[in-house]
Amino acid sequence: MESGRTEGDSWGPGSSVGATATMVAASRAVASQGPDALLDDPLAEPLVRAVGLEPFIRIVEGQVDFEDDPLFNRKARAEQITVRTRFFDDFFIGATKAGVRQAVILASGLDTRAYRLPWPAGTVVYEIDQPQVIAFKTDTLAGLGAAPTAERRAIAVDLRDDWPAALRDGGFDVTQPTAWSAEGLLPYLPPEAQDRLFDNITALSAPGSRVATEHVPDPNVFSDERLQRISERWQRFGFNLNAADLFYRGERNVVVDYLKTHGWRVETHPARELYAQNGFEFPEDEMSATFGELSYVAATLA
Repeated sequence: MESGRTEGDSWGPGSSVGATATMVAASRAVASQGPDALLDDPLAEPLVRAVGLEPFIRIVEGQVDFEDDPLFNRKARAEQITVRTRFFDDFFIGATKAGVRQAVILASGLDTRAYRLPWPAGTVVYEIDQPQVIAFKTDTLAGLGAAPTAERRAIAVDLRDDWPAALRDGGFDVTQPTAWSAEGLLPYLPPEAQDRLFDNITALSAPGSRVATEHVPDPNVFSDERLQRISERWQRFGFNLNAADLFYRGERNVVVDYLKTHGWRVETHPARELYAQNGFEFPEDEMSATFGELSYVAATLA
């Protein structure tokens, strides 16, 4: 079985793939709470509450904490999302310090970087996602009185469709270097769509452009057995989606190798090393050991 997904399927922030974006926002909200907060994302919690999914509201209110689970307890969730969020934050900040003034956040979900990062004057941030997700976040944050810290341009298009044309129609300048992020995205794309994504990124990128994503070397990381264990963990706090219905499996190109063969200089940052750099201890169980092989990837186009 490849996936429970269907061609042309769509979603908002409360269903299917969109609900996983709400789960990620709930983790950012938890990491932003308390006097010793690991993150500073004041918009994450109001977005989660606006979506209205009860399991995630209970998480941000501290009503759910599996202390016996080394991967899903409150502390572990906060540290995991902190490692991931800081990596992509630092990626964008580093790109702007190098003079990049154009950013594209692919499958932006409930990402709030356009509203909270210290973008230099003149920076344009494009967010690409499903129309329902884009509309929800735009309207919700406007209702909260939140203002972007860069010029934000929302591009409502499915990444399986002709998003490069939509991006260009939105004012994207192919002559300027760009910082691209594909955060938590690749498993939700069919293997051929992953290749097409990076082909399009490369074609749209001027020299000096950068891209950040994640890389898991084990092609069997999303086996039926592992996805079942992920689903069981989700179901413990009332999130009743089946992980096997969300991810595309099967052989796919290794993103690090693919980028190298397409002219990118690639750096990999193993998750275990980033945990240590952030002062965290990597959680140890079978599931986390699998994802311990995950690396965060930053690449620059020569």
